[in-house]
Amino acid sequence: MNELVRMISEDGTLYVLAVNSTEMVQEMQNIHQTSKVCSAALGRLITAAGMMGVLLKGDKDTLTIKMNGSGPASPVVAVANSKGQVKGYIGDRNVQLPLNAKGKLDVSGAIGKDGFLTVIKDLGLKEPYCAQIPVVSGEVAEDITAYYFTSEQTPTVCALGVLVDPETENVLLAGGFLIQLLPTADEQTISLVEKGLENIKPVTTMLAEGLTPEQICEKVLPEFNMQFLDRQEISYKCDCSVERVTKALIGAGEDGLREMAEDENTEVVCHFCNTKYNFSREKILKLLKEATK
Repeated sequence: MNELVRMISEDGTLYVLAVNSTEMVQEMQNIHQTSKVCSAALGRLITAAGMMGVLLKGDKDTLTIKMNGSGPASPVVAVANSKGQVKGYIGDRNVQLPLNAKGKLDVSGAIGKDGFLTVIKDLGLKEPYCAQIPVVSGEVAEDITAYYFTSEQTPTVCALGVLVDPETENVLLAGGFLIQLLPTADEQTISLVEKGLENIKPVTTMLAEGLTPEQICEKVLPEFNMQFLDRQEISYKCDCSVERVTKALIGAGEDGLREMAEDENTEVVCHFCNTKYNFSREKILKLLKEATK
């Protein structure tokens, strides 16, 4: 199970989420058949989106994160809702890159540094909230941290990890944590957070050692007494359907439908789950008739 845990410090100065997203990222890899570095890139982003999504208040609230850098795999996109349902896609799933200087998968090289991270929140208002910042590192976690600091003025620490088997290229472990300071935090709180993070192990190492998300929350904040808030399951789930695809085709307009009707069959493939939807010429002509009423 993909388990996400939320905790708050006893003194009410900070909030933390931690998640084991291994099964979710494995499902993503099975759907998209991503290369090693693309599994790490998209796996990190959907893990971040899962944590950010559960922070939304409304049942129908959603957020979209898009990293569009200068790297060969861009764009990388993740969509999440408050129920813990996440989906995503990557521009080129087959990118192969040598390991970086640290001997790790070169996620930054795949996404690229010259570009933007965009966050769109649909909160049921007239217009969605939209914020955009320059890509900081392309490693994802640093960029999520920068987004919160720049766009939401919320001091945040984000850590993400995806461990991929170098031989089989299968995802072995994935997870992350998100620490946010609350308005009651002071300089001492910041110092204690920094002290706790000085020698912290990578997320996937902690998961490999058997730590649960709740134990990770406590591990990264040893200077605080943490109180459990709740536990939630997150999953990879696409909400595409014939109805949604049909609406999208109608949205292409009369000219677009007429062009589609020139072919015997129109195939639409969902970016998020690779489900294929086929529309015959007769069906397209029927949609065209409906669109011109």
